[in-house]
Amino acid sequence: MKNSRFITWMTWALILGMFWTVFSRVSPDQPKAQQDAVAKEGFTAPNFTLDLLDGSTVALSDLRGKVVLVNFWTSWCPPCRLEMPAIEKAYRSYKDIGFVVIGLNLTAQDSEQAAADFAKEIGLTFPIALDRDNAIGNLYRITALPTSYFIDRKGVIRSVVVGGPMSEALIQSKVEELLREGE
Repeated sequence: MKNSRFITWMTWALILGMFWTVFSRVSPDQPKAQQDAVAKEGFTAPNFTLDLLDGSTVALSDLRGKVVLVNFWTSWCPPCRLEMPAIEKAYRSYKDIGFVVIGLNLTAQDSEQAAADFAKEIGLTFPIALDRDNAIGNLYRITALPTSYFIDRKGVIRSVVVGGPMSEALIQSKVEELLREGE
């Protein structure tokens, strides 16, 4: 019984993921500057400004000088749900020494209420950004969930992790490496 529920859950997650992948490509009416932005290792992370669950806003460019983890997720994504406690633990461990997490919810494929409920259920304390129209998901060309970008203090993408869940050890090693570089 438990195994069949897991298989059903994973099948639905796969179907939804495939649906999202097909319908979330960069649209031709998107500004050319955004189409040309490159969200790859070694390149400056494309800037964005988004509303947060708490009603404030966040701009990636305002976080220069800090190590940033941008984690693209949805509440219905099983690996996203599994890695959130490890991300939260890293945030709590390193936030006072220059580490920031932006949990970037792809709200166009989820819902604001589902994101808020999940954040409350898990006890997330890092900022949850809302990509209501999938503009940032398209800008970063997200094709799988979760996808995480580790960004150094200069705003350069240093590592991209596609899929998950990320382990606590992986997150810790990437964050510590980037924090050491700024010393």
